[in-house]
Amino acid sequence: MLFNSYGFIFLYLPVVLLGFFRLARVSHAFAAGWLALASLFFYGYWNPAYVGLLLGSIMCNYAFGLWIAKAGGRHDARRKKQLLIVAISANLLLLACYKYANFFVGSINGLAGTQWSLGEIILPLGISFFTFTQIAFLVDTYQGKVKEYNFIHYLLFVTYFPHLIAGPVLHHKDMMPQFAHVSTYRIDWDHVATGLLLFTLGLCKKVLWADSLAPFATAIFDGTQHGMATGILPTMYEAWAGALAYTLQIYFDFSGYTDMALGVALMFNIRLPINFNSPYKATSIIEFWRRWHITLSAFLRDYLYIPLGGNRHGKLRRHINLMATMLLGGLWHGAGWTFVIWGMLHGVFLVINNLWREMVAERFLRRVPGWLGALAGGILTFIAVVAAWVVFRSNNIAQALVILKAMFGIAARAISLEAVLHGNLLLLTDMSGRDLLRLVVPGLFWVWLLPNSTRIRFIGGNVPLVLLQAAIVLGMLFLVIDQFGSYSPFLYFQF
Repeated sequence: MLFNSYGFIFLYLPVVLLGFFRLARVSHAFAAGWLALASLFFYGYWNPAYVGLLLGSIMCNYAFGLWIAKAGGRHDARRKKQLLIVAISANLLLLACYKYANFFVGSINGLAGTQWSLGEIILPLGISFFTFTQIAFLVDTYQGKVKEYNFIHYLLFVTYFPHLIAGPVLHHKDMMPQFAHVSTYRIDWDHVATGLLLFTLGLCKKVLWADSLAPFATAIFDGTQHGMATGILPTMYEAWAGALAYTLQIYFDFSGYTDMALGVALMFNIRLPINFNSPYKATSIIEFWRRWHITLSAFLRDYLYIPLGGNRHGKLRRHINLMATMLLGGLWHGAGWTFVIWGMLHGVFLVINNLWREMVAERFLRRVPGWLGALAGGILTFIAVVAAWVVFRSNNIAQALVILKAMFGIAARAISLEAVLHGNLLLLTDMSGRDLLRLVVPGLFWVWLLPNSTRIRFIGGNVPLVLLQAAIVLGMLFLVIDQFGSYSPFLYFQF
């Protein structure tokens, strides 16, 4: 089930919300159980066969968590560690079987010239998110940080439907206490109003921006793939148009989903962690990763980078740890070499960023005006991010190289101004450059100039102001629902 669907907006969400607060009058446990069952239904609506897989993962990890917690004392330290290793290995094996098996087999076939095949493996939605969420729970249990083991709350923590499909990556200490708090089970109309506002804003990002930009990005990338076979190179304009279209598409798509998840969760008095903080405003790659997919960055830092040694063993080891973390972060996004190289690029960017700060900026650039450094850093960071998105979006490395070469003028087809304004993009569609500019330019202004959506609140207390806000929200909701069309999943569903 998608957030951007009639069934979710007009049937599922109202029924679940009403049932939750009705049952909360009888028993908080009943209300939590209802929400957990509704979350399982939400997940199973896509493919009921994988509900069993999700429940099996939850029960196994919960059992391992209890075993690890009960194995206390000095003499059981070794047993606790063995249990943790077995539990994490089981989670990673499950993830590898569904997400990476065909990738590994295909890579071996390419190197060895073999023809092995595992057949088609359908990737369960959200497997990366619910696997990482539970690995964090196991590690924190081993470290003695987990304080609650209520099974219903744990089930809800993992399956809570706003985050289950595409994040954010949740942490038990942020979520399970909320499910146990009395105030969660009392309806708060301010939360409902602000949640609806956030949901509507996210829906606008997804439907009006991301889905409108998608055909342009697809035209450029598919057209480049077609052109590689026929000898037609993209122009510099077309390459940048496709790169910027996808850069904005993935931002509005993922940011829109996150806003909707935050909004829906808030209606139930649950606060999900912030996952975006205007990442394209970043003035360095280091800052970018503190703003983009914040919960994943925190997970990789806490459960991969720091255990590898972090920055505790010298500068060289720190850079190696950064590279390893980003390579695995890239692989987490998808089973393909383009994702691995995307992660490697960001690892290289982070290493360069750290070296620049230590060897140049802190020594020689202290007198440079702050605004000038921020402007230069922002431009370079954005260009680096866009170039990396090209690799991320491409079907293969060859396609990415063709587009990148065209973007930076190394190998591009010549094009006239008339063709830019009125011509077809790679001769495959009837979409003109002006159509794209009408989306890209306002989109860039949005991500660079507007405040982060998490700062938006529904202002109560003044009746005319409340009515005005309600009219705006309902008007936006009507506008975006009117644009609903064909099946339009979120990009991060596949990761």
